[in-house]
Amino acid sequence: MKALKFTLKGKTAFFKNPEVNTYYYFTYGNIHKPALLGLFGTVLGYQGYESEFDIYPQYYEKLKDISVSIVPHKENGHFYRKIQYFNNSVGYASHEQGGNLVVKEQWLENPEWSIYVLINNEESQKLAEMIMNKQCVYTPYLGKNDHLAIIEDTKLVELQENDCQDIQIHSLSFASMIDYNWRTAMFKYEEYLPIALKESTNHYQLEKMILTDATVKNSHVPIYFDGEKNVTFY
Repeated sequence: MKALKFTLKGKTAFFKNPEVNTYYYFTYGNIHKPALLGLFGTVLGYQGYESEFDIYPQYYEKLKDISVSIVPHKENGHFYRKIQYFNNSVGYASHEQGGNLVVKEQWLENPEWSIYVLINNEESQKLAEMIMNKQCVYTPYLGKNDHLAIIEDTKLVELQENDCQDIQIHSLSFASMIDYNWRTAMFKYEEYLPIALKESTNHYQLEKMILTDATVKNSHVPIYFDGEKNVTFY
């Protein structure tokens, strides 16, 4: 089985968590699949929310069946975060006197991931060709156009299905699909992350994702090995 593998990184990133916005706009702790598909849409030149659509924006309709794996380049999965303050002074930004809105956002600092994309359909093949050739239609970014994305170290890898016993998984994985031997754990990162868009509202569908150094007792999803890392796809 073949997959595209590349490093995705930037100076900062912001993947807005819509559940909290009273005082600050908070970010999810890692890039998630809907955000990653949005980045792929910019590479391939597909339209987003600014255009008309029936159920999903064009980029999501075309790319939602792509299978991805995300490996944070942080041993414990936690990137440093910092609150950023800046002004939005366009006239429609705020009804406050002077029309100036003070925005407070939580940004990830120096995030970096290994991204895997299974090459198993036409769209994933097109995406692999564009990224391998260092081409993109629009500028890719990490959640918001303030955060430019860097894509490097692109290559095609062969994946072999691995024995699920007594190995460590290096990618973010569904917490509900894997049983771990917690006696071997030194760290555990868990977060409810978006995995898809709901058809009726286009709101995020969330799932608890996990990253840990605990070894696996049993897995209900295939685990693949590329010669360096053990990963799961979703």
